[in-house]
Amino acid sequence: MLAPIEDLVRNLARLPGFGRRSAGRAALALLREPDRLLEPLVLALRTARDSVVCCPRCGAFTVAGQSPCSLCTDPLRDGSLVCVVEDPADIVAIEASGAFKGRYHVLGGKLSPAHHMGPERLRLGALKERIAAEGFTEVLLAVSTDMEGDATAGYVVEFLAGHPSADQPVKVTRLAFGLPADSGVAYSDPLTLRRAIVHRCPQ
Repeated sequence: MLAPIEDLVRNLARLPGFGRRSAGRAALALLREPDRLLEPLVLALRTARDSVVCCPRCGAFTVAGQSPCSLCTDPLRDGSLVCVVEDPADIVAIEASGAFKGRYHVLGGKLSPAHHMGPERLRLGALKERIAAEGFTEVLLAVSTDMEGDATAGYVVEFLAGHPSADQPVKVTRLAFGLPADSGVAYSDPLTLRRAIVHRCPQ
């Protein structure tokens, strides 16, 4: 295989959901129709690279120059409820469910000794500061249902234990059911997420 094609396949294969074979098919399709497929993709990638950033307040994806993001500034969203997720992609999935109307906070990962991800690398201090500043009364944990996600949820509960709200400690809940074991929020369908949010339970 020609070196430029091999390089394209190798980079496509790094994407989630792409194996070596599917990356090869995608690469060849792009090269067969450069005007219809390849050039628009290159433009979209370049635009995303230059204009998409993470909101400094919640961590969601936003466009450069819009800071804080619309999720943080929308007056119609419930300012008493914050949903804590691992990754900005999780917010995209939850918003697609249409069941959550509060604020968001991205941790930036989950506890994982294998990946050298300790609590000091998570945005926990920023979460506690936001609870004090914005007056959240409920923290909804929308983290993965695998072992690392459970460990992260437990750590967040301990971290926030006894955190003062207006008159009482902040309430911590977690997605109740619908998410399969060893799965992440970003890979769940909107109906599953809706059921999990509506039926969330105390942690």
